[in-house]
Amino acid sequence: QVQLVESGGGLAQAGGSLRLSCAASGRTAGTYHMGWFRQAPGKEREFVCVISWSGGNGVYADSVKGRFTISRDNAKNTVYLQMNSLKPEDTGVYYCAADSWRLARTPSGYSYWGQGTQVTVSS
Repeated sequence: QVQLVESGGGLAQAGGSLRLSCAASGRTAGTYHMGWFRQAPGKEREFVCVISWSGGNGVYADSVKGRFTISRDNAKNTVYLQMNSLKPEDTGVYYCAADSWRLARTPSGYSYWGQGTQVTVSS
């Protein structure tokens, strides 16, 4: 079992930055691949990025490539999402998710989810 808690959401202006954190608890939390998803009102949950359990370069959705950076600190069991050059279309609830099997780009590929944190970008 892995428990995930996101933090760091809030209100930002277009062009601004926010950093989200996802704290994972559980004995083997550091062995899970970690992804970020987001969901805007009335829309389906969409893939943002994912990072392997060992770290390294993440895999990103085209819509955030070059603006967002995912990273992790396994000593702290925490995954980060640095969001720069924010746009109003980045608004939504951001969720982190964990899975031990693969670097999935779909929500169905994840076993564990956090409760989400709201990000609102004003124009």
